[in-house]
Amino acid sequence: MKTIHILLGLLLFGLAGCTPDPKSGKGFTLPEGDITRGKDAFEQLNCQACHNVVGVSFNDPEKSPDSETSDQKIVVLGGSKTRVQTYGDLVTSIINPSHRFARGYDQADIAMEGESKMRNYNDVITVQQLIDLVAFLESHYSVKPYEPTRYSPYLF
Repeated sequence: MKTIHILLGLLLFGLAGCTPDPKSGKGFTLPEGDITRGKDAFEQLNCQACHNVVGVSFNDPEKSPDSETSDQKIVVLGGSKTRVQTYGDLVTSIINPSHRFARGYDQADIAMEGESKMRNYNDVITVQQLIDLVAFLESHYSVKPYEPTRYSPYLF
């Protein structure tokens, strides 16, 4: 009987850990966006001043009024990646750019004092622009196939 109580206690303890965090994005989904309108939003918001999208040409960017120098580091979006760039990753990167910084760049080029150099667009971007922008960006990512090592013990 004591063993059953211990097992039930462990089961209840384990289930408590399965409760989603109240701040979890689980279940959050925006409506389908329009890729063409997303490209337009990218240009309207002048994202091309700091970002390139693999395989896409944009109009010349306007000089950013808050840029301190003309040697702005361009962060490349899209292309073939080793992991899936999820819908949630893209939404979060736009509305909370300091959440996680782009890999492969010198920290000093993309952040200052622990905050992203990307301007916060939350007071200017509409929900529809966000939806379309995410659809546009999402369409330019692909997953690079895994290539197994050539190390002989792992060849089958």
